[in-house]
Amino acid sequence: MSIRADGDHTRIVPTGACYDCGGRCILNVHVRDGVAIRVDTDSGEEPQLRACARGRAMRAQVYSTERLRFPQRRVGRRGEGRFERISWDEALDTIAEQLKRIVATYGPKAVLAFTLSGGVGSLHTGNMTLRQLLSALGGYTSAWGDASAEGAVFAARSTYGTLSNGNSRDDLVNSKLILLWGLNPATSIYSTNTMHWIMMAKAEGARVIVLDPRYTNTAAIAADQWVPVKPGMDTAVMAGMAYVMMDEGLHDQEFVQKFTVGFERFRDYITGIEDGTPKTPDWAEAKSGVKAATIVDIARQYATRKPGALIAGFAPGRSAFGEQFHRMACALAAMTGNVGVSGGGAGGFERGAVGPMVPPGFAKHFEGGPYEERLRQLDVPRRMQKQPHACNVWEFILKGTGGGYPTDIKMAYVAFANPLNQFPNVNKGIQALKELEFVAVHEQFMTATARFADILLPVSTVWERNDIARAWLTGPYYIYMNKVIEPIEDVKSDFDICKELAARLGVNNRMLELSEDEAVKQLAEAMEDVLPEVGDYEDFKCKGIHKIKRPAPVIAFSAQIASPGENPFPTLTGKIEIYSEVIAALSNPLIPPVPKHIDPWEGPEDPECVFYPLQLITPHQKNRAHSCFDNNPLLRQIEEQSLCLSAKDAMARGISDGDLVRVFNRRGECIVPALVTETIMPGVVGLGEGAWYQPDAIGRDRGGCPNVLARDTYAPGGSFPYNTQLVQVERCAGD
Repeated sequence: MSIRADGDHTRIVPTGACYDCGGRCILNVHVRDGVAIRVDTDSGEEPQLRACARGRAMRAQVYSTERLRFPQRRVGRRGEGRFERISWDEALDTIAEQLKRIVATYGPKAVLAFTLSGGVGSLHTGNMTLRQLLSALGGYTSAWGDASAEGAVFAARSTYGTLSNGNSRDDLVNSKLILLWGLNPATSIYSTNTMHWIMMAKAEGARVIVLDPRYTNTAAIAADQWVPVKPGMDTAVMAGMAYVMMDEGLHDQEFVQKFTVGFERFRDYITGIEDGTPKTPDWAEAKSGVKAATIVDIARQYATRKPGALIAGFAPGRSAFGEQFHRMACALAAMTGNVGVSGGGAGGFERGAVGPMVPPGFAKHFEGGPYEERLRQLDVPRRMQKQPHACNVWEFILKGTGGGYPTDIKMAYVAFANPLNQFPNVNKGIQALKELEFVAVHEQFMTATARFADILLPVSTVWERNDIARAWLTGPYYIYMNKVIEPIEDVKSDFDICKELAARLGVNNRMLELSEDEAVKQLAEAMEDVLPEVGDYEDFKCKGIHKIKRPAPVIAFSAQIASPGENPFPTLTGKIEIYSEVIAALSNPLIPPVPKHIDPWEGPEDPECVFYPLQLITPHQKNRAHSCFDNNPLLRQIEEQSLCLSAKDAMARGISDGDLVRVFNRRGECIVPALVTETIMPGVVGLGEGAWYQPDAIGRDRGGCPNVLARDTYAPGGSFPYNTQLVQVERCAGD
């Protein structure tokens, strides 16, 4: 597909449906007289990169009457959402003056840069715009921690020494067994075409087992077996599986001896030699709710039905000890000899051969390297001495150096992000934002965070600028995101805003001195793999897509398995580290050097269950990409924001389907409709993440934002605890 005419005065412009929705897909936008009139998607060679409902609803997003269309200045109290229109010059002059004042008075570290995943190209991201600007000004403070996958990142670094752990998705057709543990690619995509390859694998005879507290769309479409597991207890099930394999001699002892270190210590933990508690299937059943016989059956299948792919989704890792889930998955993959083989899988971070880009000039995820560098990446307390964890950034703002944090924050600059909505503990976030001296926000809509801005700048959408993107997690292609239309009314791109601020601040930055086209091309050149692969850059722009043709699937660690002497794993020992010396050096009992099950706080055995007996999980929904698209009228028709609870739990509370219910704990409460169903296990309730926080007159959230309820305590390895929280649910009688 290329930019071409389609009838009188109509062009078809190739671009991408590129948000942090779990995929990167192709859109072809039909433009007539400067207006996008309709959208279609990939109809080219197989496998097609077809857009889901989110991509197809982009036209409604771009032309929404709710778009911010001019710069604004706060006139009411911060958070009231009362603004007045001002000129771009006045808005940018004010931000520049405040940046100069705060840096001169408190130093550059007093400026907190909030940049998340609202921008997913190469140029129009927080790293390549706002952070470049602030770096040129002398620096800034940022929070660390991957809200989606910090547990997987920790496990991959410590076990394999790299984040490139995933076989390419087309290799699933070679699997005889696929364990989808805590992921729902039918809804959350989990890299474009993941469901396509799962269904292709089923057609070739693969058996699919879905382990999840909910009977998801993926389970309904693909599962031969659905196994509901209590949140936070997945590692107990995995430990029970490991016990069965060891007890019955089903593990691959030859593989373990040749390619791993520390298996004996892991065995001592599993068999109970270390702590006196054998991790038997009966032990695991008592914790997880999964029948012991089911655990035995799954263990036998995974150990004998080879090759088998255990895909450890990010959701179970977003928990109180999320890194243990991912480390345990790696251990099971190694025990069964499924690492480095076609049809198998390493169970780590899942990044494939062509994965998410890391902009040049910024720290990459650790890929081996010196011991001290590895230790720094895994040592959470040491990292906290330099910058806050994003999970407790609100406490960092409120307490500053008086609370033991590295600096005092006086200004927040927000771009590509909606942190008040997406970080845990919204009510604490409100307090924190009110304490700041100045808040600047780039946004397309009046989000929860935008309401707290002092200066609010309207920014362009992906259709109103040029950029380049690649696969979300893995995938053999690159997308050129062509500019489809001119920006609406008085709107600028984030890149242009930062260029104009750089001029006002008198700072020099090479990237911000380029035109948009020049900057995108320079980034493509800096990524090293893009231009050699696409060849003709101008042809790539015209077509909008370059699909990489491989003779066979790419298998992570195949070289290490084929020639271990010549190709060691990028770890200290050169092997898969079931026991990690790097972790052991941390001397933190909550981050053991071998993977273990640790009972979570606010889990099913927490004393707080007396007051808040239900476990809340916060799944992704098919009509949002985090908080993006929540106000899209087309997507709202797909799925209403509601609390999913079992018929058993509903009956015990006198709740009927559609009733308005109060979901609450010590941190806050939401008022939402109830969805009574048999598709979620009793004792667990689900409230989709990303819904916009909408407080009523007395501060109760009416939008269904689960982060009103979320605890802002990160896991020892840095995971966010979005799926570790206790709540109670009551019917709102008369409300």
